[in-house]
Amino acid sequence: MDLRHLRYFVAVAEERHFGRAAERLHMAQPPLSTQIRQLETELGVELLHRTTRRVDLTEAGRAYLERARAILADVDEAAHHARLVAAGAVGHLAIGCVGSATYSLLPALSRRLTEELPGVDFSFRGEMLAPDQVEALRSGAIDVALLRPPAADLSLTVHTLRRDRLVVAVPVDHPLARRKRLRAADLAGADMIVHSADRRSVMYDVVLGLLRGAGVEPHIRHEVGETSTLVTLVAGGLGVAIVPEPVTALALDGVAYLPLVGADARVELAVAHRADRSEPHLERTVGVIRATF
Repeated sequence: MDLRHLRYFVAVAEERHFGRAAERLHMAQPPLSTQIRQLETELGVELLHRTTRRVDLTEAGRAYLERARAILADVDEAAHHARLVAAGAVGHLAIGCVGSATYSLLPALSRRLTEELPGVDFSFRGEMLAPDQVEALRSGAIDVALLRPPAADLSLTVHTLRRDRLVVAVPVDHPLARRKRLRAADLAGADMIVHSADRRSVMYDVVLGLLRGAGVEPHIRHEVGETSTLVTLVAGGLGVAIVPEPVTALALDGVAYLPLVGADARVELAVAHRADRSEPHLERTVGVIRATF
């Protein structure tokens, strides 16, 4: 027995006529009658009462019709689901996002993804430092990461999305807040709030490299793990911070954002995933992310 026999039987049972069923199946009537006879012989039961005018179902035929319809529906659903999977239209993905991109970029991205891939179940984790994202990618805790390079790991595929300007977050009552723009050298002697060195933050290395490149030895007053905490401490007057421009979406009272001028006053944003992953829904998601930014 194969699925063809089930489809033939369902057509005859629903049409109650071999001729109409044959037309529906786009085949000749004699082969259809032969196939139904073979099915009954294989099952060892009579499924149909045949007369010169119509066909009626036996009790066994009615029971078989119910199960045959269910089987065919499951087969059709399985085929439909397989096509969706192959097209990257269904699945589940967890996306991690670096803190500085969480506030202005993640809301727009989440809307775009749900519009473009409504059948994919997305979950999001914000405020993740790049090293934590790399570890989460390795372990499978997340599937895609929006991070700040470098991500020196040959097991990952990394695509640069954009280069964000750097700005300085300063308390509104700080003397530097009266400036229109700042250079790294202007931060000499200022109390600095930075991302944590212990957690191997990319921004920690970027900020210290930028300041020291300008001849400024940073006076670090606070190290924090989350960008939102960093900006909150700035609002509290505890120091100044260098952050990527998307952080300005955190419009907290008490904080002014000033452009940081200089050739190196930018930081990259990239999308990363494990190089050994190539599921269609992951590839489509990465494609949407790259098109968005």
